[in-house]
Amino acid sequence: MKNKVVVTIADREYTMVAVEDEAYVHKCAAHVDSQLRELEGARLSQADAAVLCAMNIADQYFKEQETSENLRRQIKDELEEANRLKMELSECKREIFKLQNRK
Repeated sequence: MKNKVVVTIADREYTMVAVEDEAYVHKCAAHVDSQLRELEGARLSQADAAVLCAMNIADQYFKEQETSENLRRQIKDELEEANRLKMELSECKREIFKLQNRK
């Protein structure tokens, strides 16, 4: 179900239509507003500020995406190592069992 949510960004109201809940839309708008407000002293046109804001958010997005991928890779490597150690432990237990039954 689509929700209509009115948000304020840079002192202007916008009506957003989203499938996400209202709180999430407000959270996104607050982030954009915050990014724009950081540029207030830069004497930029509203269009230039919006483009710079979009670039900053894109930069954050891609850096977070890279961090996420690195974490996924690290988790995958750790799981592979855990499986390798589990197999090694199982082999060691079999060897111990064989040695104990030789007596």
